[in-house]
Amino acid sequence: MSFESWVAFAAASAVLLVIPGPTILLVVSYALGQGWRTALPMAVGVALGDFTAMTLSMLGIGALLAASATVFTIVKWIGAAYLIYLGIKLFRAGGTLDAKPRTDAASAVKMMAHAWIVTALNPKSITFFVAFLPQFLDRNGDFWTQMLIFELTFLTLAFANAFGYALVAARARSVVSNPRAIRIFNRTGGTLLVGAGIAAAAARSGH
Repeated sequence: MSFESWVAFAAASAVLLVIPGPTILLVVSYALGQGWRTALPMAVGVALGDFTAMTLSMLGIGALLAASATVFTIVKWIGAAYLIYLGIKLFRAGGTLDAKPRTDAASAVKMMAHAWIVTALNPKSITFFVAFLPQFLDRNGDFWTQMLIFELTFLTLAFANAFGYALVAARARSVVSNPRAIRIFNRTGGTLLVGAGIAAAAARSGH
């Protein structure tokens, strides 16, 4: 894996993580209801959930790598098409973040477990990783080394993103409830997803 591939992966991951989804909604809900103390347990739970989903996805991708170069190429094509589909869907999404404050008493362990379950068991997470990760993998490189680097990079960014969202929601609530800000996130993320899908498809075609 080249340094350029890692930079591209890190940049794409950072942008995609900022886009509000089910996990971010949960983080914001707890932060709106219970303040900044939710930031650390929620961020840890999100990172653990992404670790679970990402590991399962990577193991599946590893099996495809071992099975056939043709199968792996097909998966990359399907993944590129899926990224374009997600990008268009996200671009057309509204500008609301429907996060209701959670005022029920919850310990740090309970919040962490809740974030882990929501993140890990979201079927879209595994599907997304299967579509997203192969675009950056070097089939000729050591798979386990790449897996370790990609996971450490993504989990660090996921932790920082969830932690940041919690702090912003607790301290600057108007930001997470601003339709214009959410619309900008969605449209930016959607455009980048479509771009990533097109770039991946072009790379498969050898252009």
